[in-house]
Amino acid sequence: MKVMFSAGEASGDTHAASVAGALKKLYPEVTMLGMGGSLMAAAGVEIVYDIKQLGYIGIVEIVKALPSFFKLRTYLKEIMIREKPDVLVCVDYPGFNMKLAKVAHDLGIPVVYYIAPTIWAWHRSRGKDIAKTVTKVASIFPFEAEAYREFGVDVEFVGNPLVDIVKPTMSYEESTAYFNMPADTKRILLMPGSRKQEVMGLLDRMLAGAELVMQKHSNLAFYLPRAHTIDKEELDAIIVKYKVPVTITEDHTYDLMQSCDLCLAASGTATLETALMGLPTILLYRLSPVTFMLGKLLVNLTHVGLPNIVAGREVIPELLQGEVTPVNIAAQLNSLLDDSARRNTMIEDLHHVKEALGGAGAVERVAQLVASVAGESHKVSEDMNGKL
Repeated sequence: MKVMFSAGEASGDTHAASVAGALKKLYPEVTMLGMGGSLMAAAGVEIVYDIKQLGYIGIVEIVKALPSFFKLRTYLKEIMIREKPDVLVCVDYPGFNMKLAKVAHDLGIPVVYYIAPTIWAWHRSRGKDIAKTVTKVASIFPFEAEAYREFGVDVEFVGNPLVDIVKPTMSYEESTAYFNMPADTKRILLMPGSRKQEVMGLLDRMLAGAELVMQKHSNLAFYLPRAHTIDKEELDAIIVKYKVPVTITEDHTYDLMQSCDLCLAASGTATLETALMGLPTILLYRLSPVTFMLGKLLVNLTHVGLPNIVAGREVIPELLQGEVTPVNIAAQLNSLLDDSARRNTMIEDLHHVKEALGGAGAVERVAQLVASVAGESHKVSEDMNGKL
């Protein structure tokens, strides 16, 4: 069995590497190659194009780089013609991978798409293209699988890989000791995002809201896990402006989530992680007015937060745009600190969200699906050769 991967950025390298590792474990004889990074290489994938060469580029740079993308697609087509993989596994990176999937389809190579384009949020027209070129979509959200079925796509809900990843490594007692947490405090986790612009737009408001809450609740402690993309000095420069006890942490984030009582989080994967940890969370979402208005025109969603999208209703409160004020943040925090029934209901709802994301073993299910598609391809190829 020969499997070719295409991943174009760091997160894709991570997900593809997990699938490659599972394939190697389940099928030791597998041969793997493709576009990716160091994690895929460590998992046994022969890297035919290192994604470090793609760089980090914005819209203007992408336009300038289009000729390079065309050349890369041609190069990977030549690889497919020469290597004749039994299956191409596309991981995220839809702008490039959807076109590569068509190349593979035209060559008679089946395609599995993992971390598929978010047609449930926008670009619904992509559903028709995927139905034509992709053999199987490995879906990580149940609502996503339903959206793809509407377009006649052969899709399988495999579960969410975060279910396997998001779990503490210590006991509650060990984690509170590790972070030197006093027993008599209520602990609030601050997750303002991993992008500098995001952090600059949210952290000030979080801390100003925290100051208001401390007027009523003095026994509070705040913890901020630093994203590796943000310098500690940048965080310190904001924190020093407020009379709020904030501890910046560098590791064991899931253990930290386990030890906290509440969370303020920027919209994104972090809210799904806190949901999986059963941590009551207040979602904050703030973009430039123009970007937000464009998003409202393009995005087909009634909720912003992934836990709410999974649940199909508001499980965690969402403060959007102009609602992201210190007063509103303080009101939500005070409510959850004072109202144990509301907090317990939210925890129960978050458990239901976790159940909806499927059980453990998502990556293994993806590996088995890839092997199944590759096996069918190999069988068809042998049958055709036998008839010649």
